[in-house]
Amino acid sequence: MSVKSAARSKPSYVLRTAAVRAVERVSPSFARVTFAGPSLDEFGNFGDVFDARIKIVFPPVSGVLPHIDEESDDWWAAYLAVPEEERGSMRTYSIRELRETDTGTEVVVDFVLHLEPGLTGPASLWASAASVGDEVFLVGPRRGSTDRAGIEYAPGDAATVLLAGDETAAPAIARILEDAPRDLRGIAFIEVPEAADELAIDAPGGVDVRWLVRGAQDHGTLLIPEVLKHLGDDQREQIVVEDLADEQLVWETPVYSGLGEELEQAAAPAHRYHWIAGESGVVTTLRRHLVRDLGIDRTQVAFMGYWRRGVAMRG
Repeated sequence: MSVKSAARSKPSYVLRTAAVRAVERVSPSFARVTFAGPSLDEFGNFGDVFDARIKIVFPPVSGVLPHIDEESDDWWAAYLAVPEEERGSMRTYSIRELRETDTGTEVVVDFVLHLEPGLTGPASLWASAASVGDEVFLVGPRRGSTDRAGIEYAPGDAATVLLAGDETAAPAIARILEDAPRDLRGIAFIEVPEAADELAIDAPGGVDVRWLVRGAQDHGTLLIPEVLKHLGDDQREQIVVEDLADEQLVWETPVYSGLGEELEQAAAPAHRYHWIAGESGVVTTLRRHLVRDLGIDRTQVAFMGYWRRGVAMRG
């Protein structure tokens, strides 16, 4: 096999050790952590991040990451081979920023600090106490890979886009808008707990970014009616958020159905592309109204449950 062929056969995802370079509490609900390290020079594709999902492996109780061969073609098997109590916790996040500096690649992640009773998980706890020098594993796209693994945002030829989500989707929405063409047109709804959580986004001039401050109200209280009103459905007096009976998160995109629905090619280019993410009950509720009540073709929408209220999600 030639060197070129061997390079092509490398897996599109890599596992790399990263150390905390900086921690900033950018708002009451967000901690911004910058990761760096020499092994990140193969991590991620500049300008083509959008809503790409990455995995972060946090240290176990001992505080020490396990030894995993980062050059292995099967990092997942190597990770699973580590005794469970030594593995640490793996969670899924979005990249807020991927940048090149004089000292190498930096990966910036905005952590939502769910510190209320019953909502706190290992990622929030770690982020709330993170210090410079702390190490984690980052799992994400190999630089130069062309399969765009983990990216769901795919508006195609749509003339406009609608983005909507809660604070857990805010980093992905921000990254989508900052990686998007400058002539993009559309609207973004972002629901957050406090007004101080309205963070700067370098959005295209043709995209209207609307922050919705819900305060102590339930997730979706403002997001659902605002999205439906924008789409012309403002006649509903009360909207009940779906009460999910199991841990399965809704994940429906134009090319994948977590519900096993048959997928058909769109008959014509969509006028508007819809991207909605956040708490799974809220996302499921919006999906029902958009697809069933408003008749929006499911090939024009991506609905992604990032988390579920009252459940400590894994992976």
